[in-house]
Amino acid sequence: MNDLLDVAERLQEVGAGLRSLAEPWADTTSPAGRMVLTVFAGIAEFERTLIAERTGTGRVAARARGVRFGRPPKLTTEQIALARRLVDEGRSPREAARILNVPASTLYRAFQTQPHEEPARGS
Repeated sequence: MNDLLDVAERLQEVGAGLRSLAEPWADTTSPAGRMVLTVFAGIAEFERTLIAERTGTGRVAARARGVRFGRPPKLTTEQIALARRLVDEGRSPREAARILNVPASTLYRAFQTQPHEEPARGS
């Protein structure tokens, strides 16, 4: 809204105006036209605010339902378990990542997000 009104004001300062051929209400050369343009700009800003609020509310509700935002994970839980087993068996994390066809950084990040569970030891 502010940008539109700034443009209209700058045009007025240099003695020019904006008059739309397609939209008769868009006419900054008359006081009534400037008022209508200001009202429409205010309504547009109000609508953008409502959309932002509804979007935020929708995201909160989606998160509460368990919806995950962002990119899908590169590795499944099973792939991460396989990589852990490979590392536990003596392979390097880089080698395990190469086997899974992902960058080593992806594997390290997956290891950080899924804590390592030590296998139960028998007596």
